[in-house]
Amino acid sequence: MGHISCPGPAGSVSRYYSTNCVGQTDTGCMKWTPKGDNVCCEACFAGHRLVKECGPSPKDLCTPCEAGTFTVNPKQYSCTRCTQCVGAQVYVKMCTATTDTKCGCREGLICGNDRCSFCVKKCDKGYEPEKRSCRPCPEGTFNDQSHQMCKPWSTKCPNPDQKIVAMGNGLTDIKCVNISIAQVTVPKRPDPTEQAWPLVLSVITSAVLMAFSIIIISLVAKKIFQKRKEKGKKPITKTPIIGTPTDDPRTLIAIECSFHEAQQEQGSSSESLNSKDSSGQLIA
Repeated sequence: MGHISCPGPAGSVSRYYSTNCVGQTDTGCMKWTPKGDNVCCEACFAGHRLVKECGPSPKDLCTPCEAGTFTVNPKQYSCTRCTQCVGAQVYVKMCTATTDTKCGCREGLICGNDRCSFCVKKCDKGYEPEKRSCRPCPEGTFNDQSHQMCKPWSTKCPNPDQKIVAMGNGLTDIKCVNISIAQVTVPKRPDPTEQAWPLVLSVITSAVLMAFSIIIISLVAKKIFQKRKEKGKKPITKTPIIGTPTDDPRTLIAIECSFHEAQQEQGSSSESLNSKDSSGQLIA
């Protein structure tokens, strides 16, 4: 920095290497250079605006910004009005003489630009901003971050020893695995028929057991009923069965033998009677 001059007694000036004069407060001009009997301001203190560029006293060259205004330019003739947060905006930081107001947005919304001059809907993962709304990621793109533009799926795996096992979707990129473990890491979808088979088998087994139990109970009940029925019946007297003569030779022989035996018995009885007649004087 060049030589800095401070006004001395009776309008004289003194030169020194500082940003302000001894006893000078942080108001007015912060940095100046001499120009004849005057000094010219090169930079005002923070929060001050330039009143005039040159004059006899540095403190008269700059003045503080009015309330509700600010400046960031050390050599500006006017201060800027503070931004007002309106609508969906909320105050994050109030305005000062050296900084503007900092606005934010309500929950679920996000600033539409760097200055947060307006708010838009915050897009979730799988969506991307479109004007002041959101739209789903188009086919072949994805977004895994909040309120970001969708990116195209990768066309190949990052490593040569990998292969694609699943295509991407709106939330994720393609899925790659090492070729050596591809078969192990790829989950197998369960077969609906395999999942239903144990249930069907259980139902069939239960039905068979129930039917078998019903049959056993029916047989036992029938047996008990038959026994009670037999106990209630009266005894039946057996009658001799007289066979009807037939032409069978064995039957004829048996009949003939019986006839001869009867004749012999009759003859014996007759002889016995005759012998009694002769001896015992019995009349035949």
